[in-house]
Amino acid sequence: MHVKSGDTVIVISGEDKGKTGKVLKAFPRENKIIVEGVNMLTKHKRAQGPNDQGGIIHQEGKIDASKVMYYCGKDKAGVRVGYKFLEDGTKVRICKKCGEVLDK
Repeated sequence: MHVKSGDTVIVISGEDKGKTGKVLKAFPRENKIIVEGVNMLTKHKRAQGPNDQGGIIHQEGKIDASKVMYYCGKDKAGVRVGYKFLEDGTKVRICKKCGEVLDK
């Protein structure tokens, strides 16, 4: 998957097109991610006990990873992600626009 937890991404299609946010959680097997502030769902929660309060809860839902692009702070735009091997043999992600290494 081209994005990981903690990355900043921009949504390129759908209802939330143009929004940017941080990836909170990634689900590689499903090819889905949860982005903060994107795909907000409304959940009605019932009180589970005398001390627990019920109500309406707003939370982020999963979206497909193909609907987002990595947001490069240097380019101030969504960019494609490439892969490269360093001299020590580690595989890292790079920005295809500016060539910056994304994995520290």
